[in-house]
Amino acid sequence: MPLRPAPLSRRAVALALLLAASTATNAFTVAPNLTVNGDVRLRYESDWDSHTAAGTLRTDRERGRFRLRANATYAFDSAWSFSARVRSGHPQSQQSPHLTFATNDGPSDDLRFSLDRYFFHYKHGTTTAWLGRNSSPFWQQNELFWDEDITPTGVAVSFDHKHSNATLTTTLGAFALPDGNNRLHGQLFAAQLKYTAPVDTARLTLAAGLHAFEGGSGARFLRNRNGARDYLVGLLSAQWSTPVAGLPLALGIDLFHNFKNYSAADAAPFPASQTDETLGYVFSVVAGQLKNPRDWLVGYYYAHVETFATNASYAQDDWARFGSGPQSDLTDIKGSEFRVAYAFTKDLNLMARLFLVDAITSRQDGKRFRLDLNWKF
Repeated sequence: MPLRPAPLSRRAVALALLLAASTATNAFTVAPNLTVNGDVRLRYESDWDSHTAAGTLRTDRERGRFRLRANATYAFDSAWSFSARVRSGHPQSQQSPHLTFATNDGPSDDLRFSLDRYFFHYKHGTTTAWLGRNSSPFWQQNELFWDEDITPTGVAVSFDHKHSNATLTTTLGAFALPDGNNRLHGQLFAAQLKYTAPVDTARLTLAAGLHAFEGGSGARFLRNRNGARDYLVGLLSAQWSTPVAGLPLALGIDLFHNFKNYSAADAAPFPASQTDETLGYVFSVVAGQLKNPRDWLVGYYYAHVETFATNASYAQDDWARFGSGPQSDLTDIKGSEFRVAYAFTKDLNLMARLFLVDAITSRQDGKRFRLDLNWKF
């Protein structure tokens, strides 16, 4: 069945492109101390050979999607600034800023925007802090634990300690978590130590973090009681970056474990047999970069993320069509991602991604292909 565009959604894409085209350069200064930038993404997405947890074959799906984000930053002085960002996206999704403008399996999305970041930022010497709503302050090399589109509300502070050529960064944060894009529900208290050091021509990065999710009753959009359940997740990450034949090569590993012990009531609506499904790990290799015109990038990721390894409502939403409506549910998965990308300019690139995913405890599975045209302005 061919893709069916909706008239309103065509206007949505035209508006996104018009806004991007009007400012299709690097970040620019609108007024003294005021800088504006953003990005546009056009996406083709295909899902096929996908089964539900019961083993029922889902209808193959194709979608055209887009994302538009626009950010403004005002610098008060060399240390203090204020930033705000508007993004597209469904108001019931805290994970995705994408809207569907063409699909073969139902109606397209209405044109919707929301304010997803607004924060005061402070940087002086080795100290960095922010107060408000912003992206996660913690270093990560992929989104299997935490989706980078999620913006918690609260306060974060980081301190750098330099010794010789090595840097130890301590980051602390306390946040209210989003329930959909506009509501708040539950809290997150987190800390991370990150160590970075050169080793000959290579660079070693090590990180250790602890994330305490505190839930409560009354979540409106979060699935599977993810807003009511507590999580205490430890995360260890390592990355080795080195040039090979003139190209950067990064090898990564992540290990995360939820230390909470759940009763059958805590685990519901999942079966009691899954209460011990609390481990996650990711292996990755990425060669190349997208910093300059004609740059290439090739990557491979293998992930094994058990049901309660992390809170699924705040993990990535890329790998499969598991979930319901605007809420993705991508724990209890194992599988691979392959990606290839090419930079036309330093601000315009094309990325292809293939995902092959199986559930760990059920017959649910899926295959997904994405082609993204990404444009920064």
